[in-house]
Amino acid sequence: MAAAKKSTSKTPARKPAAKKPAASAKAPARKPAAKKPVAKKVVAKKTAPKAPAKKRTPNPAFMKAMTPSEVLAAVVGALPLPRTEVVKKIWAYIKSNRLQDAINRRMINADEKLKAIFGGKKQVSMFEMTKLVNKHLK
Repeated sequence: MAAAKKSTSKTPARKPAAKKPAASAKAPARKPAAKKPVAKKVVAKKTAPKAPAKKRTPNPAFMKAMTPSEVLAAVVGALPLPRTEVVKKIWAYIKSNRLQDAINRRMINADEKLKAIFGGKKQVSMFEMTKLVNKHLK
């Protein structure tokens, strides 16, 4: 016969799980399932049919052609342009010359042409840029 090993740990040995009493021949009666409440029918209100969506028209103030100043004309050209087109051309200039700050993409680093537009500032935010550009439009 093999000798039984003694446990070296200091934790006491686990006790076997208590056994459940055997089920008697007669099981207790179960409660009937609770009745679910009947959902009320929701009557949809009749609304007037919606009018077809109208195509949005642009604001005429944005579409008005404005003449850029001499300083701004060096970047966008001398022809009269709407404000929206002026901003698009400035962004094209910024992207082509890689003037957008690499770390903070909201900031624009000005070169010599843009420094004149931005009032001598070396760096402006993109939100401040539109404000400064509007000063150069007549």
